[in-house]
Amino acid sequence: MMPDQPYNVLFLCTGNSARSIMAEVILNRLGVGRFKAYSAGSHPKGFVHPRTIELLQRVNYPTRELRSKDWAEFAAPGAPPLDFVFTVCDNAAQEVCPVWPGQPMTAHWGIPDPAEVTGTPAEIGLAFSEAFRQLNNRISIFVSLPITRLDKLSLKRRLDEIGQSRTEARSNA
Repeated sequence: MMPDQPYNVLFLCTGNSARSIMAEVILNRLGVGRFKAYSAGSHPKGFVHPRTIELLQRVNYPTRELRSKDWAEFAAPGAPPLDFVFTVCDNAAQEVCPVWPGQPMTAHWGIPDPAEVTGTPAEIGLAFSEAFRQLNNRISIFVSLPITRLDKLSLKRRLDEIGQSRTEARSNA
């Protein structure tokens, strides 16, 4: 892996309206200069969930450029070469993904889908905040990894461990 240029990271989900969008903006902030994050979906909804936008704006993340995208954009000619691809929902993890040029390192970081939660506005808001918190915690661990000093097998093991983590620290969401 090339430490002199940012690592390109793609977060995948089925609808690309909540979790993968959150992961994209979190990594772009926490990994500024070291990582460039993108998000996409296997069956994109075509819009970013309004609760996602509301939460991200509340914690001062940029939302203007966010859009729901098809993962085929990142397998097409001219797409950024990917170093890492993370699935953040169980459905996308079990789908047949496109062949990513360059054979990026992959891991599954499943997070419950807040867009599927029903109930009171407070319960729905809590689901979005919890998804954000989990993603923020996992991405914080990821950006702290000594990527250039780990061999591929060790790095893959660490990425898989991040996906299994259930950290308890609270975020600002």
